Amino acid sequence: MNLEGGKCLVHLARKALFSDVKLEGKFIEKLGVFVTLHSYPSGDLRGCIGFIEPVYILEQGVIEAAKSAAFSDPRFPPLTKDEEFVIEVSVLTKPELIEKPYETNIEIGKDGLIVEHHGISGLLLPIVAIDQKWDVKEFLESTCRKAGFPPDVLTKPDCKVYKFSTIVFSEKTPSGEVVKKM
Repeated sequence: MNLEGGKCLVHLARKALFSDVKLEGKFIEKLGVFVTLHSYPSGDLRGCIGFIEPVYILEQGVIEAAKSAAFSDPRFPPLTKDEEFVIEVSVLTKPELIEKPYETNIEIGKDGLIVEHHGISGLLLPIVAIDQKWDVKEFLESTCRKAGFPPDVLTKPDCKVYKFSTIVFSEKTPSGEVVKKM
């Protein structure tokens, strides 16, 4: 996806937060998507929700994820109109099952991770490992913890690890310039 398409998705996410929007039919491919909100200017996480699997066409997925990140992320109170925040839209590739040894099949900065065990899963986007300065082992263990698992779940035969990549578009300032991050 190019920068112009990314700008449209970020603007769509912002518009969807406090008004009704209609689908325009520009992004009809079904893809996974996450919308992340960061408080401005601190950069603190303010909400992040998305869809791993491509359950919606991209436009609808962005709208649903944006509303959920703003008003339904259980870690934060609902967003208010007077808050300053920037929006980040991450478009995901289809998750790919990886084999052991996991460490040799994961590239920090490129791959996001999903750890799944007994129908429960945790996901971390690729940018998280960069922001936290994690190596592959720390990234795997943190993804386990995100799902509520101890890191040794990775040794269980029925544990599955998937990787995916993202294209990330983000505002530099609230309602400001949109850039392609990855």
